[in-house]
Amino acid sequence: MNDATVRGQVDVRLWGKERGLPHPYPLICHLLDVAAVFETMWDALPHPRLRERIAAELGLGVEQARSVLACWAGMHDLGKVTPPFQAQVPEEFRKLTVDESYIAAPGAEELTRFRHEQGTHWALVSLLAEAGYPVSRVQARSLPHQVAQMLGGHHGCFGDVVTARQAASASQYQAGLGLRGWDEQRRCHVEAVQRVVGAQAVPTGELSSATAVRVYGLVVLADWLASSVEWILPGLPGRAWSGSAEQLDAHYRQAVRDAPGVVRTARLGRAVFPDRQRLRFEELFPFAPNALQRDIAEVLPRVVGKESSGLVLVTAPTGDGKTEAALFAAAVLGRASGARGLYFALPTMATADQMFPRVASFAERVLAGERALLLMHHAAWLSTAMDGPQTEGSGDAWTLDEPAREAMPATAAEGEEFSTAPATAVEARAWLREGGKRGLAAPLGAGTVDQALTAVLPVSFNALRLWGLSDKVLIVDEAHAYGPWMQTLMVRLLEWLGAFRAPVVLLSATLTGRSASALVEAYRRGAGFKEPCPVQPAYPGWLFTDAVRGEVSETRAVATSRPRILDVSLRQVAWDCEDTAARPRPGGRRGMLRDVLTPVAEFGGTALVCCTTVAEAQRTFRDLRAAFPALSAGEGGIRLLHSRFPGLLRHEITAACARAYGKPRPHEQTRVRPASILVATQIVEQSLDFDFDLVVSDLAPLALLLQRAGRGRRHVRGPDGRPRWALPEERPAVVVLEPAGPHGTTEPPQSWGDVYDHSLLLRSAALLREKAGQGIAVPGDVQDLVDAVYADDFADRLKEAGQGEAEVFVSRLHSLDQRRAGARIAEETLAAMTGISAPYAVRGDLSRLSRGTAEVTGELLTTRLGADTGRVLLQFTQEGAATSLDEDGKLPLPGKGVPDRTTVRRIVARTVPVPGSWLPPAHDRPELPPAWREQTHLRGLVLVPMVRTADAGEGTVWEGELHGRHVQFTRLTGFERV
Repeated sequence: MNDATVRGQVDVRLWGKERGLPHPYPLICHLLDVAAVFETMWDALPHPRLRERIAAELGLGVEQARSVLACWAGMHDLGKVTPPFQAQVPEEFRKLTVDESYIAAPGAEELTRFRHEQGTHWALVSLLAEAGYPVSRVQARSLPHQVAQMLGGHHGCFGDVVTARQAASASQYQAGLGLRGWDEQRRCHVEAVQRVVGAQAVPTGELSSATAVRVYGLVVLADWLASSVEWILPGLPGRAWSGSAEQLDAHYRQAVRDAPGVVRTARLGRAVFPDRQRLRFEELFPFAPNALQRDIAEVLPRVVGKESSGLVLVTAPTGDGKTEAALFAAAVLGRASGARGLYFALPTMATADQMFPRVASFAERVLAGERALLLMHHAAWLSTAMDGPQTEGSGDAWTLDEPAREAMPATAAEGEEFSTAPATAVEARAWLREGGKRGLAAPLGAGTVDQALTAVLPVSFNALRLWGLSDKVLIVDEAHAYGPWMQTLMVRLLEWLGAFRAPVVLLSATLTGRSASALVEAYRRGAGFKEPCPVQPAYPGWLFTDAVRGEVSETRAVATSRPRILDVSLRQVAWDCEDTAARPRPGGRRGMLRDVLTPVAEFGGTALVCCTTVAEAQRTFRDLRAAFPALSAGEGGIRLLHSRFPGLLRHEITAACARAYGKPRPHEQTRVRPASILVATQIVEQSLDFDFDLVVSDLAPLALLLQRAGRGRRHVRGPDGRPRWALPEERPAVVVLEPAGPHGTTEPPQSWGDVYDHSLLLRSAALLREKAGQGIAVPGDVQDLVDAVYADDFADRLKEAGQGEAEVFVSRLHSLDQRRAGARIAEETLAAMTGISAPYAVRGDLSRLSRGTAEVTGELLTTRLGADTGRVLLQFTQEGAATSLDEDGKLPLPGKGVPDRTTVRRIVARTVPVPGSWLPPAHDRPELPPAWREQTHLRGLVLVPMVRTADAGEGTVWEGELHGRHVQFTRLTGFERV
């Protein structure tokens, strides 16, 4: 390459990429590569209507916008024309230092804290202003600064506003920019990209926050695609390459030819939703719709405009087919809005794993185009949920066979393209999963809700997550199940989705009217409609909020497929769970459980016993095995399910429970199931399709009790499929055990800690007491009861009912209510402070997406987003002191060499989640094998050596010590502190 610069021509000695290459890659080549890939993505990903809106916002035609935005993408790395960056390859930098064309402040090349993306931001403000881009008196609203700040954030974080004064003398404020020569070459690179790409038009508008995020996402992905060694090597110029105008044009033409292939291989196309003629429920699903599904299928396509978008809120009992209703609504909204895919967000990794194949089945039957589907949560790559129809060794995503082109909809919108990417694109799977930042770029996904909520936290590349959601249908399951912290973040996310006019479907079994209004209002506010419009959800029912007109439809109440009366019995009990070796106390919980479960033991049928804590579930399990030895040894038996089993064992137990308590096959509806009891924790509340003849639960907030009650007689079995004590089938029995003090008042035991808010427990118990003997109509009473629990005048209403002890109760409730309100306000405030600004508050300053007023730490995200706070790995000591991952000694503990993916999965599948308080400080933990410390999923594990001590009625007992406390493990009871 040339050893000297030619005035007015780009200096090809300025390199842009060098790692893994035989010699450095000229920066101008990389800039043109990214511009070419951006153009392909611009053609393939945004819907034609969206491209028109973005162009209109900039005051350009669609083709002009295509070239101008591609030019912006090419300018993203302009900050590499700086001494600190070029000095990273000393032998190349020396060629510049001896060239008198380049002058820099002394030591500029040593400014290691000066990052090249920062240089892009600072340099482009004045260069774009010189090019005639419109300037505002408010710098954050000047288009030159908006573009510069957006491109300066391509490494995940946006810089602060560079004032007009700073931009005019940028090198005085940022020595890393260099002086003469450096500034000239940055101008040459900008002019070269503009000329080659054909971006001569000058935009006249400004970037809204929504458009900035949309362009940003495409820029980042184009940069990543054009940065791989596989992309660069075929186009790497020889050393004699001079970068003449003809050579630049030829390089760009080749990049334009290559770009569609790399985008297809990355699986970054559009899923295509069915046209309106095919939007009939029976065509999308292999069964007839129930009342809720039928109403949505008949009415929603009429209320959603042909080119519209909006939010659908569905509230219905568990088991009423909300998932299929949501997927049908997604098809309607996806087609109308021009969305390119969907993301199904669920509360836990386990529920996401279970939803994944259902989304895959829907995509296979209903969608066309590019259908790369990813499972997204922190341990997705270790999950077996994606071990479906993959090519051997294919890695991390489940892709579906492409339909024949003849089967594709014939009425695709003009400009819509169908991907013909091969189903076995292994590299696509690896590329989408790499680094954990690209998942939401896939057209389709199922995963945890925190993957979506992280988009509104000031973490690296949160704007890329926002982009990934901006043109998808977002389905949020269990919208009621999140605390104040996550609900506040959900409100902020809905504001952004409203600004994008992105379609949303919210599902809930128990959502208060207040919460429903907050979610709907957030979406409307983001879409630009500020006037209040409170809503009252019907139960069951649904409503639609139009993102274009801001109108909220009348709530449509529908009939449930199975109206029922819950026969709820509230039993006050003394809490005697601690000492299961003693005889049950009169009036105690242990004795009450024996009484209510005796019909199961004597006459058959099934029962669920839902406990508040894992420790109490373990003690209850032991106590019931002692109380009903014949049942324990029988065909159905007594089972235990909680979160503190090793993952693999928990999966086996859950599968066995699904066989025992799941949806019956036709021949199973005519016989009573063998006597069986499942003792479990709250994990049975969500997304597990279990059916019991009797539900027994410790006191919990009313909404959760109703969730648990939904596991009672969930499926039709008929009189021959239920024991006589469980008839009539339409009146399922629910027994709630209320811990009571000596004066008959609700007294949550100390062992519960803050699992549930105590004021909600007292309110729930009081409401259940009012319903004594009446039953709870499902769905008729549910919405009123859920709203009543949170009513502001709840305590006053109780006070009017009586004096004396009632006054003491009301006074106590007032105190607990104040504590709950304080905790709620604290969580909401922290979330509001931590989260990014709302779209209408950004006002051109994208740095508001990269900072909150509270610091975001890994610990904060872990505790607030509900991830497990710690994981232990049991290390079983065999005879001869050998250690293994399993009790039988067949899987030696891996130690030498870096563990491969299979080994890591084998290890993580045997870990146990535990509270962080159980774990010793980092410096006091058993040492991990050195190779494990380099593996993200292994480095945080805590090894717990376990020794066989006895073979008891629970099987082999293994014991050990964790942070000074005695621990034990059996396959029947799991891991526990004793």
